[in-house]
Amino acid sequence: MTRVGIAGIGFMGWIHYLAYGRLGGVEVAAICTRDERKRRGDWTMIRGNFGPPGEQVDTSAMACYETLEQLIADPEIDLVDICLPPHLHASASIAALEGGKHVFCEKPIALTMAECDAMVEAARRHDRLLMIGHVLPFFPEYAQVLRWFREETYGAVRGGTFRRVISDPLWIDGFYDPARVGGPLVDLHIHDAHFIRLLFGMPKQLTSSGRMRGEVVESCHTLFRFDNPDHVVHAECGVIDQQGRPFTHGFEITFERATVAYDFAVEGDQGVTSKPLTVFPADGGVERPSLESGDEITPFEQEIAEVLRSIESGSSSDILGGDLARDALVLCHGQTESVRSGQPWSS
Repeated sequence: MTRVGIAGIGFMGWIHYLAYGRLGGVEVAAICTRDERKRRGDWTMIRGNFGPPGEQVDTSAMACYETLEQLIADPEIDLVDICLPPHLHASASIAALEGGKHVFCEKPIALTMAECDAMVEAARRHDRLLMIGHVLPFFPEYAQVLRWFREETYGAVRGGTFRRVISDPLWIDGFYDPARVGGPLVDLHIHDAHFIRLLFGMPKQLTSSGRMRGEVVESCHTLFRFDNPDHVVHAECGVIDQQGRPFTHGFEITFERATVAYDFAVEGDQGVTSKPLTVFPADGGVERPSLESGDEITPFEQEIAEVLRSIESGSSSDILGGDLARDALVLCHGQTESVRSGQPWSS
């Protein structure tokens, strides 16, 4: 039985709590929050942009701590699940690793490369696992693409275009502050940067064109270059001022023997799948594969199952590992530098 302590009972802490409740072999044994109401189980004020709202939770069987230090000192806790704001990820993760705990930390891994390096080194030095919550590969359409890639169902991957755009997130305090949240690239595009890194490896160079908003990129298009000249990859990310379309993401990915495409958006308060996952095989025709069923919590359930498998095996996940998450942040900072300078950036 893996005993988990969740640090931070906000929206993601609530979603993770729900996901743990669906899995065997794991128990949320502790929580850590400064909010006394939440320690008493009143989570009804929690709201997010998907999933159910918070509820009254029975915390009587949990250890309910006010500080992270108290949680880390609990000898019964095996894994600390960090759902704190991004600017606290590094300090909280390092403290937990130094306290002998495995760490599962929400994305982004951190806000600076120095913080990333310190986290990865702390995991190595203390022989603990550091895993980062890049949940995108567990969403059905992306999970299916990853399976096709790994099994070479349609041959080698050759290229792709990725899109992730939101309306201005007025509800996120400090969204455009590079020292608190990091802006659209670090908070949003990092999902696609991570997925691109999974499929194509680390780009050797990128060129981004876009506009800045203070110290962060507000919107940009990026062309990635790889050692393999067959890999032609482009991504769009950013914020629009029109609040009627709060979220959209999708992709078109080319393999040797097929192209696969997907597009989803929230328009008003309705989710609209303008193109379900579709395969265009090289020999003609159109195929729409059936996907695994589930709800909005299912990808997080599968992500956490991957965390638990890693702990059981003693080896880091090849999807959620800290090194891969670090590379994703490197790419986001590289794009910022390219937009700012008007020049290509090399890794």
